[in-house]
Amino acid sequence: MTRRKILTYGMLVIGFGAAGYLLYHTFREYSLSDIVESVRAIPTFNLLMALLFAFGSYLCLSGFDWAGVRYVRNDLAYPKIGLASFIALSIGQSVGLSGLSSGALRYRYYAHWGMSTEDVAKIVLLSGVTVGIGMAMLSGIVMVLNPKDAASVLGLRETVIIAIGFACLVATAGYLALAAFVRTPLKIRSWTFEMPVLKIAIAQVVIGTINFALVSACLREVMAATADVSYLKAATAFVLANLAILITHAPGGLGVLEATVRHVMGDQASIGSLVAFRVIYFFIPFFIGLPLSLVVEAVFRARKARRSSAEELQMSKPAAV
Repeated sequence: MTRRKILTYGMLVIGFGAAGYLLYHTFREYSLSDIVESVRAIPTFNLLMALLFAFGSYLCLSGFDWAGVRYVRNDLAYPKIGLASFIALSIGQSVGLSGLSSGALRYRYYAHWGMSTEDVAKIVLLSGVTVGIGMAMLSGIVMVLNPKDAASVLGLRETVIIAIGFACLVATAGYLALAAFVRTPLKIRSWTFEMPVLKIAIAQVVIGTINFALVSACLREVMAATADVSYLKAATAFVLANLAILITHAPGGLGVLEATVRHVMGDQASIGSLVAFRVIYFFIPFFIGLPLSLVVEAVFRARKARRSSAEELQMSKPAAV
């Protein structure tokens, strides 16, 4: 077994262990009936709005791939991009290590549609950059506008939180400046990255920020059913939860997201709202994406079999005299 595999499996074990502990710590005071009743207390309208925000987020996530495909100068049609993105991310975000899991799924589809391994790697890389930019923008906004909650959780002064927020916004502006003026590849040791054109970079900032804003709105919607929750506080909780997820590598943020949001929001984040958010944003897309991936795989195999049969038939025909 290679070092990379050992590291990957080790991170999964640690991630699942952390997730299990945090889930137990978060839900230990509640029985199953308490959780079910808490979920039932959420009005249907709030659940439908949360579903709408989740749908908007996954639509934005397809924009991550669209930007990556255009970055490698490929004109693949959007329906194919959207299909690959949804399947890859609906599964990848739930099983964890989405950079690897969703990357493998993307490769399966984009390679089938004629892209090289290098191009797929660039698409995955640019999508990761879009994630970072979107999170930096939303983090900057909530830390500047709502430093109090972040300061209480992180144990820092509000002035420090505001400074961090401005740093996030400046970093995003710096990325746009590099895209506008730098055309030679950036080199950091052995790592090389070619900046996208300004049009794609702007799309990354806009789509990435809107995506995370929609996820925050989804979270706020299920919490607002039982408490007076401001959007900014819900967005702050989501940003801090994502920072915790990056540190722990918990699969799909399981346990970490719930524990962090609960810590930030207190009783405003009912157990039912946390379960509802997990189901709406992670479980429902996963149980749509998984069978859809099997259908697409069956279609790919059927087409490959037909092509092979056609080639064999053509080769079996006697040559014209």
